[in-house]
Amino acid sequence: MKTLAFIQLTESEANKVVSSLQQLLADFQIYYTNLRGFHWNIQGPEFFVLHSQFEKMYDDVAEKVDEIAERILTLGGTPASKFSDYLKQANINEVDKVTDGAEALQHVLQSISLLIGEERKVLSVASQAGDEVTVALMSDYLKEQEKLVWMLTAYSKK
Repeated sequence: MKTLAFIQLTESEANKVVSSLQQLLADFQIYYTNLRGFHWNIQGPEFFVLHSQFEKMYDDVAEKVDEIAERILTLGGTPASKFSDYLKQANINEVDKVTDGAEALQHVLQSISLLIGEERKVLSVASQAGDEVTVALMSDYLKEQEKLVWMLTAYSKK
């Protein structure tokens, strides 16, 4: 028997959620790679603070990527796993050779803003499907990211 029968979601509604989650997965994968680049390449007087912060951030994003992919599987989909597919679908662009802390933080804030918008879309689609688990997951992400935006914005104003 299919997982959807046990978790009491219809295939058509689950497919809509899966589609939204696939978009989010692609965006998170590009964001993750950008964070790794910021971590590796950051220079200047804020190196120690930002190097450490970017590592915490990409570790968090790696967990989210796994959660999103597993949710796609739970809902009967197959998560994209090729980076070339992520690049075609993602709204977040690759960033390369950023060494300046302020520039890296602007890229991070822009990416988080885009992710927040995508998560709100997923939340809406999941809510319409009666998929409370995905709704809760997106709510958790939004809570964390809104706080992170506040903290990064405060840090940027020093």
